Amino acid sequence: MDDAGRDRRILPPDRAAFAWDIPDRLNIAERCCDSWAALAPDRVALRHVGANGAVTDWTYAALKDASDRLAAALAARGVGRGERVALLLSQGPEVMLGHFAAMKLGAVSLPLFTLFGPEALRFRLADSAAKVAITDGANLPKLTGLRDDLPDLEHLLCTDPGQGVPALDALVAATDPIARSVDTAADDPAMMIYTSGTTGPPKGVLHAHRFLLGHLPCMEVNHADLPLPDDVGWTPADWAWIGGLMDLAMPSLYYGVRLISHRMRKFDAGAAWDLIARERVTRLFLPPAALRAMRTVPVPQGVAVRSIGSGGEALGADLIGWGRETLGAEINELYGQTECNLVVASDAARGVQKQGYMGRAVPGHDVAVIDAGGTPVLDQLGEIAVRQPDPGMFLRYWNRPEKTAEKFAGDWMRTGDLGRMDRDGYVAFVSRDDDVINSSGYRIGPSEIEGCLCAHPAVAAAAVVGLPDAQRGEAVTAFVVLAGGVDPADIEATLIDHVRSALSPHMAPRAVHLRDSLPVTATGKIMRRALRDDSA
Repeated sequence: MDDAGRDRRILPPDRAAFAWDIPDRLNIAERCCDSWAALAPDRVALRHVGANGAVTDWTYAALKDASDRLAAALAARGVGRGERVALLLSQGPEVMLGHFAAMKLGAVSLPLFTLFGPEALRFRLADSAAKVAITDGANLPKLTGLRDDLPDLEHLLCTDPGQGVPALDALVAATDPIARSVDTAADDPAMMIYTSGTTGPPKGVLHAHRFLLGHLPCMEVNHADLPLPDDVGWTPADWAWIGGLMDLAMPSLYYGVRLISHRMRKFDAGAAWDLIARERVTRLFLPPAALRAMRTVPVPQGVAVRSIGSGGEALGADLIGWGRETLGAEINELYGQTECNLVVASDAARGVQKQGYMGRAVPGHDVAVIDAGGTPVLDQLGEIAVRQPDPGMFLRYWNRPEKTAEKFAGDWMRTGDLGRMDRDGYVAFVSRDDDVINSSGYRIGPSEIEGCLCAHPAVAAAAVVGLPDAQRGEAVTAFVVLAGGVDPADIEATLIDHVRSALSPHMAPRAVHLRDSLPVTATGKIMRRALRDDSA
């Protein structure tokens, strides 16, 4: 039975011979759940480790049965092809049940970060016109408080009983499973993840079922010999983001690798090591900020990590060397973005690793650095780009055809990241061409925070940038012009708390600097680069 996971590998020994084989009909829930339930029903798919250490195992058969029943419950509430089902949940089996149930109906799952405040949730739920939202008791009040503003949100389901809305467990137990899943094409919409940019509101990145397959070559590059019979996968990265969900969690289920879910309210390096040792985790996705924190505490006995994937910011030779010397594990850097993920990576097991470079294009992905005219260049500064078609590439931005068009230059999807490619195909990240802030592995758009700050009556104008930070990579930093007559005493803490509660703690500025004015262009655009340069 262990050979079944190996049979799912898609890269041949000769990587140069790889070619995509994308079937016409494809459903993520079938590949990651139902096919395993038929082949190995008693195989443990997911182990949830509760806050108190209690362990609950979910077999593939149990995941299939529960997601079939949840799909029927959603269908009874009017969810069908193309409808959006929001999942406001932390790591746990209910997240996967929600994704699979939606996908079995041909609907679109919509993961949402539990730290989002009301303003962030209101926009995403209204823009997506989500019909159903599944959440827990802690986050339910956020949604009930927004119901009057969300006419499309017809139903709320809760993982905790006694909350005044249908409880997920009881609903699943009382509902007969669907007879069969909807037949979906590889290009049919499956999931939407909101991402932030520098201008305008967040954008819904709509992905097709094929994007699961688009992630697999990098998984096999990052994790040599994946899967082995005793492999176990875990990431502290939240499953609401593409990194946590698609850089490890969903592919683990595809390969038959036991997936650990555990809700860390706040990342704790010591607790992370204890979990890794106790559950014998062998495969990890760890953002660089987590790696740096974990390097500062002792590694306990029993740790048997085989490989680590990491991305979101530069790793540095020191981290890579620490992984090799202390853990006996290779740390491979990876690169991508929500619109087209896992397209560049290092592969230490095959000697594809070079100081100062992220790696080379992953087999199956055509990556280049292009000039202003869209022509690939070598040994020159340009924009990192991915050629379409690509199975991992998004379908479009939700309700934003003009933004979708702006994302492409001919056949090239523009990442907005500046880089350099050498003559051996290694890609170096240089900087972002826009003002997206990369803090502790989160890509944060300044415009949403600026809008939140300017909505406060004390603020006349605001600009938000990322400034270098040893632990976070970049720290969210706000520059604010106060409204006339406002007392500046304690205003910094007031504005930080305002963003934390309205948007999310991870978007709250680490510092607020008061200014008499903000630098602007001749047309009135705030010059964020000037603020960064002045603070250097």
